[in-house]
Amino acid sequence: MRSLAPGIKLITSFSRDSWYRFSILILTFVFYTSYHLSRKPISIVKSQLHRNCSNVIHPADLNITDNDTWCDWAPFDQNNYQNLFGVLDNCFLVAYAIGMFFSGMFGERLPLRYYLSSGMLLSGLFTALFGLGFYWRIHSLWYYCLVQALNGLVQTTGWPAVVACVGNWFGKGKRGFIMGIWNSHTSVGNILGSLIAGVYVSSAWGLSFIVPGIIIACTGVICFFFLVEKPEDVNCTPPQHHESVEQEPLLRNSSSNEEIFSSHTSTAVEPVEDHTEAISFGGALKIPGVVEFSLCLLFAKLVSYTFLYWLPLYISNIAHFDPKEAGDLSTLFDVGGIVGGILAGLISDYSGGRATTCCAMLIIAAPMLFLFNKIGQNGLPTTICMLLWCGALVNGPYALITTAVSADLGTHECLRGNSRALSTVTAIIDGTGSIGAAVGPLLAGLISPTGWNNVFYMLITADVLACLLLSRLVYKEVRGWCGYTTRQRG
Repeated sequence: MRSLAPGIKLITSFSRDSWYRFSILILTFVFYTSYHLSRKPISIVKSQLHRNCSNVIHPADLNITDNDTWCDWAPFDQNNYQNLFGVLDNCFLVAYAIGMFFSGMFGERLPLRYYLSSGMLLSGLFTALFGLGFYWRIHSLWYYCLVQALNGLVQTTGWPAVVACVGNWFGKGKRGFIMGIWNSHTSVGNILGSLIAGVYVSSAWGLSFIVPGIIIACTGVICFFFLVEKPEDVNCTPPQHHESVEQEPLLRNSSSNEEIFSSHTSTAVEPVEDHTEAISFGGALKIPGVVEFSLCLLFAKLVSYTFLYWLPLYISNIAHFDPKEAGDLSTLFDVGGIVGGILAGLISDYSGGRATTCCAMLIIAAPMLFLFNKIGQNGLPTTICMLLWCGALVNGPYALITTAVSADLGTHECLRGNSRALSTVTAIIDGTGSIGAAVGPLLAGLISPTGWNNVFYMLITADVLACLLLSRLVYKEVRGWCGYTTRQRG
């Protein structure tokens, strides 16, 4: 009897369910990579829109009236250019934060394949329109603000939809580790976005937006043809979302939660029913842990997005790199974020303490940010090391909350089998975090003229507040490890 080729043996060793799950991970990874890839160019292009033109060689036939601003792009050639950049960032982020609270509810009521596809196509359009301002010679701040705001709205289609899709396919077991690896799409997208934008930033910065816009539009087409929303759609086995209560100290129902989600008089365990109606906004807020993690993410995302939008400019101003070099160097922060997200997921799976893992990383991140500001520019090796460490500690908790924690809470046992809550819960958590994402870059734009030290003090304060907001949940987890149980009302 002939033996099968090794490659065929490997392929056939995996079940049909495994192949589908693997394909969903890959597809959603690519989809959200493209979302972040299209967001990143603005941070790279900032240092090109306003630079010190006295150090730039100008064409001989150009009549120069101002030696310091002749090479800048109006309206960002003014002295208040940092404030204008802050306004530009805020147009995107405020629209994103507002839209996110509604996006989850739309995501539960519309087919995810259509919702994601349309979102990526529209995002590609608005990203490209920003870059076309270079070729159309548009110098109106209102144009760029409008395009950024519209892009922010359509980008809200991404996160609730991809998390809901992955949550539909993967159970609780190793969710932290799997989603920690999967969540590296955020950092991979930032890295690719930085590198692609860096190729064109010094020659034709419009292409720094147009090329990413084309990429995300193409992924939208792929989504339309290949995404499978639920295992049941292709006769695959649904995942197991819940473990025993003793293994979930954070998500164990308190007596007040029992009153909300179960009968006052019945002591018997109710059978799990399959509800098809979407959960309300208020009902999602009552899920244990949603409010605490949402507020924690507000401050954690404030720090992460301040780095996302301002790190290349900070490196360019403080370490005196040119725009392309500063953009390339800033990708190390995202490389550290990949490692931090995976470690956070792995540690939280092993310990069972999502909140404790986040809190520990936030505690270490605060002094590390202080060190980065003080010694981060003392030579290239020191800069690289500090970028990697800060990226891991800042993005680790952010990644864990927006992935595994959101999926845990969206499939919480108190929902009694309601499988349509995941998108709304994810949108509430990420929408609240997006408020911080909007505030952070805006504050950086307002504070940076007074000195970068003050920006870092603001980031450290946000990290400490994020940590404090998890204190109750950390206390609950520690009590669970020590053998204490929560008394339930019968």
